[in-house]
Amino acid sequence: QVRLVESGGGLVQAGGSLRLSCAAPGNNVRIKTMGWYRQSPGKQRELVASITSDGNTNYVDFVKGRFTISRDNAKNTVYLQMNSLKPEDTAVYYCNADLYIATLPYSLNYWGQGTQVTVSS
Repeated sequence: QVRLVESGGGLVQAGGSLRLSCAAPGNNVRIKTMGWYRQSPGKQRELVASITSDGNTNYVDFVKGRFTISRDNAKNTVYLQMNSLKPEDTAVYYCNADLYIATLPYSLNYWGQGTQVTVSS
């Protein structure tokens, strides 16, 4: 069964760092594009960063200079390095990816299960 597996969330003090990982296990699975989203209580889910198949990245203004998205194609994994974390970064972080599966001529979209990031002041 195709799925995205997230890891790396946790509790950190303001100014600290965390690295989130999102893996797409399976020999017949390849990541096309992936984005990291986050959702705080009472707020809509919002895009944080994204990366294309050729490595082009995009960030929302409030994480530029602090977060870095990267990918390891050999491991079928995308990372979100988060530095200089602020209490307002507290949220559940979700990865979302377009995946190529086996010989299908099109990609399919999947969400990860979410991982909690809590930044204390």
